[in-house]
Amino acid sequence: MNPPPVEYGADRSGLIWGFLFGRGDGAIPIDSNRAIAWLAERRNDDEFVWLHLNLAHAATEKWLREHVGVTDEFHAALHDGSRSTRIELADGTLVAVLNDVLHSFSLDSAETATLWLSVSRHVLITVRRTPLKSIERLRQAVEAGAGIPSTVALLVHLLHDQGDVLVRIVRDAVTRVDSAEDNLLAGQLTHQRSKLGLLRRVLVRLQRLLAPEPAALFRLLQRPPAWMAERDVQDLRQATEEFTVVLNDLSSLQERIKLLQEEIAAQVNEKNSRSLFVLTIVTVLALPINIIAGLLGMNVGGIPLAEDDHGFWLVAGIVATFTVIACWIVVRRQNRE
Repeated sequence: MNPPPVEYGADRSGLIWGFLFGRGDGAIPIDSNRAIAWLAERRNDDEFVWLHLNLAHAATEKWLREHVGVTDEFHAALHDGSRSTRIELADGTLVAVLNDVLHSFSLDSAETATLWLSVSRHVLITVRRTPLKSIERLRQAVEAGAGIPSTVALLVHLLHDQGDVLVRIVRDAVTRVDSAEDNLLAGQLTHQRSKLGLLRRVLVRLQRLLAPEPAALFRLLQRPPAWMAERDVQDLRQATEEFTVVLNDLSSLQERIKLLQEEIAAQVNEKNSRSLFVLTIVTVLALPINIIAGLLGMNVGGIPLAEDDHGFWLVAGIVATFTVIACWIVVRRQNRE
């Protein structure tokens, strides 16, 4: 029997794609009907399947309840308001909630979505609402013939792919921060602080969504299910440690952005202070002439020197004298500071 082609759109059951492992070197694509038949028989312990479904499809949850028999905790997670990344054990099955970036992800929008997983010895179920980068990379690796010995190995591979995506995001963010730092050194501060603020908010959001809950993960690694091989436990521990390293790099980048923002704010404040100081000096130097002009410009009788032929020059001399005195006072105070 020829394996059916894998289509990206979901079928009537909500299945986007499915793969059967354990029959030969590579994975065999299967549709929902063959998946139901395999789930009903399941004669070979070395075989396992990966079924990827679309939660936006109306028939998905019903099909899972009727044919797969996932745990109640998994169904509760599908409707849980919490989207925090976690991997926990429920009735001998791993229930995971992972957050991943969309295909159209950019640092300006930072669009993410949730992927739900149910991992048992023979069945891996992944459910999503919108297309995600990491799960697509995992599908491409499976189709390319990557050696996947177990369902946990698929989960580990997915965590590695998610870590690779996050590394690319961090690399792009570092490029933007380097550019902002170069502009800062060159004295080009236009809109740099607002851009860095937006980038920092995006990174904080990614870290909050992608960082796994340490307590649940620690309990899982300390007490794994009986069907999980020791090698799978070690691989899962290594994958989470590598993912933690990437998240630490993300935190370091946030601190670097914070320091750049503070430096930009300090330079802007210094520039504003210099401008205010120049404005103050101009105001002080113009104060004598403004006062004398205001006094002599009053429409009242008794204006001094009004009939004097040299009155203008006398008033100009008085203004110049007071201006020089004011300038001397300002310069003297500036030198003291």
